[in-house]
Amino acid sequence: MTDVVIAPNEADARAAEAVEQHHAQMSGTLSAQVEALVSAVARGDAAGSEQARGLLLTWCRDELVPHALAEEDAMYPPARATLDGRLLVDGMLAEHRVITGLVEQLSDDATRGARAVAVAAALRAVFEVHLAKENDLVLPLLLSTPGVSVADLLGGMHELLGGHDREAHADDADAAATAAAAEGTGCGSGHACSCGEQDAEGYPELDARGIPHAIRHATIIGALDTVRPGSGLVLLAPHDPVPLLAQVGERWPDRFRVDYLERGPQVWRLVLVRGEV
Repeated sequence: MTDVVIAPNEADARAAEAVEQHHAQMSGTLSAQVEALVSAVARGDAAGSEQARGLLLTWCRDELVPHALAEEDAMYPPARATLDGRLLVDGMLAEHRVITGLVEQLSDDATRGARAVAVAAALRAVFEVHLAKENDLVLPLLLSTPGVSVADLLGGMHELLGGHDREAHADDADAAATAAAAEGTGCGSGHACSCGEQDAEGYPELDARGIPHAIRHATIIGALDTVRPGSGLVLLAPHDPVPLLAQVGERWPDRFRVDYLERGPQVWRLVLVRGEV
């Protein structure tokens, strides 16, 4: 957060941090999904772009929209009740309407190719600004409001804290991607298909150098959570990400193969490829 806000107790501090970390994971996931769509459209892979659009749309409906609704139920009412929060929350609700409208545009079968890329890019831009306001304005307002407990507000709110079964969603998406490949819909993100070609240039890329250190790992984990079997992610880091790779190995044992494409001194460029099984 831009300003230092002292939480009234440890429980509230932990709850606020959990929300920020979940926001970072969502940001990474959305960025990777959009980059996969951009990559497929750029290489003229119509089937791959449709698969990427479908995966992005599924994530938006299963994760992003429920998260927004949970915010409206849990966080916004006490924030709007404060003198400083009414206009802020009204603005946040307006952004929710923009986000859900973009999701609906993305679901339109006429939204394909370059048009889908434009809608997805707009969705990412609005969502990034929205998350920044959540972290920098709404959470500090709640933490500083007497009689409001952030921990109590968020208790049991899985959509806000990321406590729901992400692996189950990932397994469903994996099954959909496998079925699409079996039906001959072509390569998915990263151009990993029956032709056996795996080109790192076709994988979505995440530049982590500009991501604040406190949320960098969570953002990357969110991006890696979108990688389907046989596909990958190109990561740009400001240093050799050994601690991150250890965290990835603990979270997903033997799931990703890591190859260094560049080893500093200004940037470390790696490709993380997920195994087929």
